Amino acid sequence: MPSIFDSPVVRYGISLVNAAIIAIIAFVLLEGTIRWVALGIAALEIVVTPQILKHAE
Repeated sequence: MPSIFDSPVVRYGISLVNAAIIAIIAFVLLEGTIRWVALGIAALEIVVTPQILKHAE
């Protein structure tokens, strides 16, 4: 039975939603250097999470 994570749309969709939430929190609640750190984490989320989910079964 195929996994839901076989679809790239699902993998990148999950990643984009999580990154958007992190970015919104960064812009609304954070300031200065910590904002940039949070935005960096959001960027990593977009790149790394789909790769991890690709190997999930």
